[in-house]
Amino acid sequence: MINEINDDAKERMGKSVASLDDAFKRVRTGRAHPSLLDGVMVSYYGSDTPLSQVANISVEDGRTLVVSPWEKPLIPDVEKAILKSDLGLNPSTTGDLIRLPMPALTEETRKELIKVVRGEAENSRVAVRNIRRDANSDLKELLKEKEISEDEENRGLDGIQKLTDKFVSEIEAKLKTKEEDLMRV
Repeated sequence: MINEINDDAKERMGKSVASLDDAFKRVRTGRAHPSLLDGVMVSYYGSDTPLSQVANISVEDGRTLVVSPWEKPLIPDVEKAILKSDLGLNPSTTGDLIRLPMPALTEETRKELIKVVRGEAENSRVAVRNIRRDANSDLKELLKEKEISEDEENRGLDGIQKLTDKFVSEIEAKLKTKEEDLMRV
């Protein structure tokens, strides 16, 4: 019973950290990386489709992404989707290729991005704490129904707290790495 609650909490906390990784990928660091365009959706025959499913995305050099749609008529739709994505990228089309030069990050932009990154990390910490709260209430419920003893409840609460501490420190480490990455010129 306690192990099931522990395993469920661990799995959910892991998903929160994975979600943080996805959020961090969307924050650009001045270097070109195809994952920057993961959230871009293109209107493809009337339905929104991820850009990676309608085009090949590659890195031309350290500061330029190249998008080559598989169908030439898609080029205007891909350009519109990139412009609407709020990534701050200006596509330039040459024939059947779309080039996306990464603008250099100013000090002010870097500080704004750090605020965004810290907000994402805080959201993940809150999610982990909410999972801890849910697990603790499940344990208290088991104690109330006399399915576990007080000692077992205390061991379970300690285990959940250790799990929470582990995931929060993992979030902190990822945040520190991302901040250093953003401040690197």
